[in-house]
Amino acid sequence: MPITERLTELANQRPNVCVVGSINADLTVTVKRLPHGGETIEGSPLRILPGGKSANQAATAGRLGAAVELVGAVGSDPNAQLLRDALTDAHVDISAVETVDSATGTAMIVVDDAAENFIVISAGANGEVDAETVRSHADKIQRAGCLGLCLEICDEAVLAAAQIAHDAGVPVVFNLSPIRAVSEDLLALVDVLIVNEHELAAIIGCERAVAGCEHGQWDAVGRALADEHGISTAIVTLGGEGSAVLRTSESEVSVTRIPALPIEVVDTTGCGDAYMGTVLTALAAGDDVVTAARLAAVVSAHAATGVGAQTSYGETGKIAQFAADHGL
Repeated sequence: MPITERLTELANQRPNVCVVGSINADLTVTVKRLPHGGETIEGSPLRILPGGKSANQAATAGRLGAAVELVGAVGSDPNAQLLRDALTDAHVDISAVETVDSATGTAMIVVDDAAENFIVISAGANGEVDAETVRSHADKIQRAGCLGLCLEICDEAVLAAAQIAHDAGVPVVFNLSPIRAVSEDLLALVDVLIVNEHELAAIIGCERAVAGCEHGQWDAVGRALADEHGISTAIVTLGGEGSAVLRTSESEVSVTRIPALPIEVVDTTGCGDAYMGTVLTALAAGDDVVTAARLAAVVSAHAATGVGAQTSYGETGKIAQFAADHGL
């Protein structure tokens, strides 16, 4: 089925998605080039944009037509209302977004002329999302068709959400970002792992990650994820090189390479989140992981043609036209 048709069908299906995690205000500046250590350079006027990995994923799902609920927290400062308004505009149910005494989470983002960025996050209210918070909204996880998780909240909250989903038979999609060590107890609950090259290396080691990402030795990557961590389905995103979908059984590793779309990149901020939000939506609608990844390649490419994270995300009609323009 053409991508354009499937995108339209997704919007009509209204699959149920739940995302548990972070909500940030993105303080964004663009520069000609990234500064060296100890160097001061001039940048563009400051923009405060809606972000946070989990909020971005939820916003993508909402704009694709999913019935999406977000569990998280913001402060009571002006940034909080900006973020709530942006999520509501993206059709996200924010009834489980709590207001806490901490400042709203913040990401400081610098983007250069080559569309490369570096990001520093301050957890703020995201640090108040704990296992108790998650359990108080268990019903939202249990009724979802898919659960999205990342690591911008504490490990205990992530594990609690994954356990609730697992016990309810809800597929868990996990992005190991920001990179940190995670327990095997958590990985055992993951149905689909989404990682980039650096995140993959954090799980299986640099040597094997390089062998896969740079030399195409994906069988070894899939086998390491399955045998050592119990992960049988993974998507490795490779930026301009597209992505690789790995499905591992006892007898073989099935590898599907999905190419990146040829586009003029403006800003990659939030593209990975757009990718994951699309995967969540497609899996919740009953698509297989390869179809989900193909859709995600289109949605994330569209996001890269705009500025910011959520501000670059399009509604289904706009993305379908983008896909059609690329012969999809």
